[in-house]
Amino acid sequence: MTERAWQDLIVGDRMSVDQEFAQEVADSQFSRQEWGLIMTAVEFEIENPGDAEQARIVADTSKVEQVMPELENIRNQMNSVAGGGGGGGKQSGGGGVFDSVKDALGLGGGGSGVDRDRLEAANRLAQEYAGELQQRLESQGKWSRVRQAASE
Repeated sequence: MTERAWQDLIVGDRMSVDQEFAQEVADSQFSRQEWGLIMTAVEFEIENPGDAEQARIVADTSKVEQVMPELENIRNQMNSVAGGGGGGGKQSGGGGVFDSVKDALGLGGGGSGVDRDRLEAANRLAQEYAGELQQRLESQGKWSRVRQAASE
Protein backbone atom coordinates (compact mmCIF):
# COMPACT_ATOMS: atom_id res chain seq x y z
CA MET A 1 0.00 0.00 0.00
CA THR A 2 1.03 3.56 -0.47
CA GLU A 3 1.63 5.91 2.44
CA ARG A 4 -1.55 7.69 1.45
CA ALA A 5 -3.65 4.52 1.82
CA TRP A 6 -4.04 4.72 5.59
CA GLN A 7 -5.08 8.35 5.31
CA ASP A 8 -7.72 7.42 2.76
CA LEU A 9 -9.17 5.01 5.33
CA ILE A 10 -9.82 7.80 7.82
CA VAL A 11 -11.38 10.55 5.70
CA GLY A 12 -14.81 10.17 7.33
CA ASP A 13 -13.25 10.02 10.78
CA ARG A 14 -11.32 13.22 10.08
CA MET A 15 -14.57 14.96 9.15
CA SER A 16 -16.17 13.78 12.40
CA VAL A 17 -13.19 14.89 14.48
CA ASP A 18 -13.26 18.25 12.69
CA GLN A 19 -16.82 18.76 13.94
CA GLU A 20 -16.08 17.45 17.43
CA PHE A 21 -12.94 19.59 17.66
CA ALA A 22 -14.80 22.81 16.84
CA GLN A 23 -15.13 23.70 20.54
CA GLU A 24 -11.38 23.37 21.14
CA VAL A 25 -10.80 25.71 18.21
CA ALA A 26 -13.42 28.16 19.52
CA ASP A 27 -11.68 28.11 22.93
CA SER A 28 -8.28 28.72 21.33
CA GLN A 29 -6.76 31.94 20.06
CA PHE A 30 -7.53 30.93 16.46
CA SER A 31 -10.61 31.62 14.39
CA ARG A 32 -12.13 28.81 12.32
CA GLN A 33 -10.59 30.35 9.21
CA GLU A 34 -7.16 30.48 10.81
CA TRP A 35 -7.48 26.88 12.03
CA GLY A 36 -8.48 25.76 8.54
CA LEU A 37 -5.32 27.33 7.15
CA ILE A 38 -3.19 25.75 9.86
CA MET A 39 -4.63 22.35 9.03
CA THR A 40 -3.63 22.73 5.37
CA ALA A 41 -0.03 22.82 6.57
CA VAL A 42 -0.32 19.85 8.94
CA GLU A 43 0.39 16.30 7.84
CA PHE A 44 -0.41 13.32 10.00
CA GLU A 45 1.92 10.37 10.47
CA ILE A 46 1.72 7.17 12.45
CA GLU A 47 4.79 6.54 14.55
CA ASN A 48 5.62 2.87 15.16
CA PRO A 49 2.61 1.53 13.22
CA GLY A 50 3.71 -2.10 13.66
CA ASP A 51 3.75 -1.89 17.46
CA ALA A 52 0.26 -1.94 18.97
CA GLU A 53 1.51 -0.47 22.25
CA GLN A 54 3.77 2.24 20.83
CA ALA A 55 1.83 3.32 17.72
CA ARG A 56 0.37 6.78 17.75
CA ILE A 57 -0.80 9.45 15.35
CA VAL A 58 1.33 12.57 15.41
CA ALA A 59 0.92 15.86 13.63
CA ASP A 60 3.88 16.90 11.49
CA THR A 61 3.72 20.65 11.98
CA SER A 62 7.00 21.48 10.25
CA LYS A 63 5.18 23.49 7.56
CA VAL A 64 2.91 25.47 9.88
CA GLU A 65 5.45 28.27 10.22
CA GLN A 66 5.12 28.89 6.47
CA VAL A 67 1.42 29.80 6.83
CA MET A 68 1.80 32.00 9.91
CA PRO A 69 2.17 35.25 7.91
CA GLU A 70 -1.10 34.46 6.14
CA LEU A 71 -2.75 33.90 9.54
CA GLU A 72 -1.89 37.48 10.37
CA ASN A 73 -3.45 38.61 7.09
CA ILE A 74 -6.65 36.75 8.00
CA ARG A 75 -6.65 38.31 11.46
CA ASN A 76 -6.06 41.79 10.02
CA GLN A 77 -8.89 41.34 7.51
CA MET A 78 -11.24 40.12 10.23
CA ASN A 79 -10.28 43.06 12.43
CA SER A 80 -10.89 45.60 9.68
CA VAL A 81 -14.25 44.10 8.74
CA ALA A 82 -15.42 43.67 12.33
CA GLY A 83 -13.82 46.83 13.65
CA GLY A 84 -11.60 44.74 15.91
CA GLY A 85 -11.83 41.42 17.76
CA GLY A 86 -10.77 38.66 15.33
CA GLY A 87 -11.03 35.06 16.54
CA GLY A 88 -10.41 34.77 20.33
CA GLY A 89 -7.22 35.29 22.22
CA LYS A 90 -4.32 37.65 21.91
CA GLN A 91 -4.40 40.77 19.83
CA SER A 92 -1.18 42.51 18.96
CA GLY A 93 -1.16 46.16 19.90
CA GLY A 94 -1.07 48.95 17.36
CA GLY A 95 -2.13 48.07 13.87
CA GLY A 96 -2.88 50.30 10.96
CA VAL A 97 -1.06 51.05 7.75
CA PHE A 98 2.27 52.01 9.32
CA ASP A 99 2.56 48.76 11.27
CA SER A 100 1.54 46.75 8.19
CA VAL A 101 4.28 48.41 6.14
CA LYS A 102 6.84 47.84 8.92
CA ASP A 103 5.85 44.16 9.10
CA ALA A 104 6.02 43.76 5.33
CA LEU A 105 9.53 45.20 5.37
CA GLY A 106 10.52 42.94 8.24
CA LEU A 107 10.93 45.87 10.60
CA GLY A 108 8.19 44.84 13.01
CA GLY A 109 8.92 43.08 16.28
CA GLY A 110 9.79 39.40 16.50
CA GLY A 111 12.61 39.21 13.95
CA SER A 112 11.30 36.56 11.54
CA GLY A 113 7.83 38.07 11.46
CA VAL A 114 6.39 34.90 13.00
CA ASP A 115 4.72 35.15 16.38
CA ARG A 116 6.42 32.28 18.22
CA ASP A 117 3.68 32.02 20.83
CA ARG A 118 1.01 31.63 18.14
CA LEU A 119 3.18 29.12 16.28
CA GLU A 120 3.59 27.05 19.44
CA ALA A 121 -0.15 27.28 20.14
CA ALA A 122 -0.91 26.07 16.61
CA ASN A 123 1.51 23.16 17.01
CA ARG A 124 -0.02 22.18 20.38
CA LEU A 125 -3.55 22.34 19.00
CA ALA A 126 -2.57 20.19 16.01
CA GLN A 127 -1.07 17.56 18.33
CA GLU A 128 -4.25 17.64 20.42
CA TYR A 129 -6.25 17.09 17.23
CA ALA A 130 -4.03 14.10 16.36
CA GLY A 131 -4.77 12.59 19.79
CA GLU A 132 -8.51 13.09 19.31
CA LEU A 133 -8.29 11.46 15.88
CA GLN A 134 -6.50 8.42 17.30
CA GLN A 135 -9.03 8.13 20.14
CA ARG A 136 -11.84 8.15 17.60
CA LEU A 137 -10.19 5.44 15.51
CA GLU A 138 -9.68 3.33 18.62
CA SER A 139 -13.26 3.80 19.82
CA GLN A 140 -14.61 2.93 16.35
CA GLY A 141 -12.48 -0.24 16.18
CA LYS A 142 -10.50 1.04 13.18
CA TRP A 143 -7.12 1.70 14.78
CA SER A 144 -5.67 -1.77 14.13
CA ARG A 145 -6.64 -1.66 10.45
CA VAL A 146 -5.23 1.86 10.04
CA ARG A 147 -1.96 0.88 11.73
CA GLN A 148 -1.68 -2.15 9.48
CA ALA A 149 -2.24 -0.05 6.36
CA ALA A 150 0.40 2.43 7.56
CA SER A 151 2.99 -0.29 8.15
CA GLU A 152 2.59 -1.88 4.70
